[in-house]
Amino acid sequence: MPEMGFSDRGYYRSEPSDSFLQEWTGVLTIIVTNVAIWVANLLGSGEVPVNRFLALEGDLPQHLLKAWELVTYGFVHDSHNPWHLVFNMLALFFFGRAVEEIMGRAEFFRFYVTAVVLAGIAWLASVQVGHPRQAADFSLVGASGAVMAVLAVFVWNFPRTTVLIWGVLPVPAWALGILYFVSDVQGAAAGGGNVAHVAHVAGAIFGLLYAWQGWHLGGLADLAAAFRKRRMRVVRPDDDFRVSPRTPAAPRDVSRLDADLQEQVDRILEKISRSGESSLTPAERDTLTQASRRLKERSRS
Repeated sequence: MPEMGFSDRGYYRSEPSDSFLQEWTGVLTIIVTNVAIWVANLLGSGEVPVNRFLALEGDLPQHLLKAWELVTYGFVHDSHNPWHLVFNMLALFFFGRAVEEIMGRAEFFRFYVTAVVLAGIAWLASVQVGHPRQAADFSLVGASGAVMAVLAVFVWNFPRTTVLIWGVLPVPAWALGILYFVSDVQGAAAGGGNVAHVAHVAGAIFGLLYAWQGWHLGGLADLAAAFRKRRMRVVRPDDDFRVSPRTPAAPRDVSRLDADLQEQVDRILEKISRSGESSLTPAERDTLTQASRRLKERSRS
């Protein structure tokens, strides 16, 4: 079983006071989940081997009803090798906290799970291509594909941060990232052995693309919610209106425009609260600027 181991704003919304749940980060949630599953697997290895049900099997394409394995495998580790869990969780703790501060908790969860899935798909593809007849004999557990994605985002945002390899050798983060990436590429080219280098490489590439392109995985959810809301909206014949640039809007139309703008602002503020200001798109930032300008115009009148 391969192991993926690691050797001037015009709007303001007041936030609620600090609480335990607000302090509880996504990184800690993931770490606790991994440790709990590892302990459960260790205790039940004789009668209820948890890893057997959660691991990603190499012949999954022939058993698509077990597609959940593409997520669960990233939360289990080898019960016979505690260092497999320790190294992954330490790397996630040291690099993941800074990445989560950039993304926000909800987006970090989406990013992490997506990385798990993509790394698993890449590994599955390598098994199907390289060992199609023996695919049923292969299985995968471990979080390193997702951890490599987290490391890639960290390196992109903090390339000159000093990192201590094994707590001794100081190197810049960019050097550490290159070291791991090259090592995994070489390992994948050589066949991988007992380490899923292909999953590592896939996770790192996803992380780099995410950071480089400035992706935000919550955009699809926001789009779906907006679409559902639009479909549920009841439109009356007298609601249909158009404002021409040459024709001043009637007072009623101005009110409608203000209401629409306020609705957009509320949605954007909710997104900031959920995923952080860094998750905003250029269009959403323009909307806030427009709303701020409208608010200042009203205050002068």
